[in-house]
Amino acid sequence: MARYSIAGRASAAATATLPAVSLFAAAAVGGRIREIQIYNTTTTAFALSLRRFTALGTQGAGLTEIPHEVDVPAASCTGYDAHTVTPTIVAGVLAQATLGAAAGSGLIWTFGDQGLVLKIGTGNGYGILCPTGTGQVFDYTIMWDE
Repeated sequence: MARYSIAGRASAAATATLPAVSLFAAAAVGGRIREIQIYNTTTTAFALSLRRFTALGTQGAGLTEIPHEVDVPAASCTGYDAHTVTPTIVAGVLAQATLGAAAGSGLIWTFGDQGLVLKIGTGNGYGILCPTGTGQVFDYTIMWDE
């Protein structure tokens, strides 16, 4: 398996229904999310949650998926910037936290030996929402294996 990541600064704050950043599987390739890092870029505390999706909605710009090794195929899974139409959100929160009111306050979610399964199919994905309404812009890194 090859490891890939997307990283950057969200172009918009997440809301309770619109993810600021997401990662979706391909039609014939899934993956296993290994780690998600999120860091506050403001001086305002805010909540965020990791949710599972079963339909894409309308995503923002595609992100650049970076391989961690040389001479591996391009990533099949696709990262997206801020959505403008809500993806279909699966009931239940996979992880939730509040980032402190300081730039650089952050968290790292890791997903054990098996990783968080990203099921094959273009509607299957995960993303970062703000369960309390509208959050703040943040820096992120999502790492996964395919």
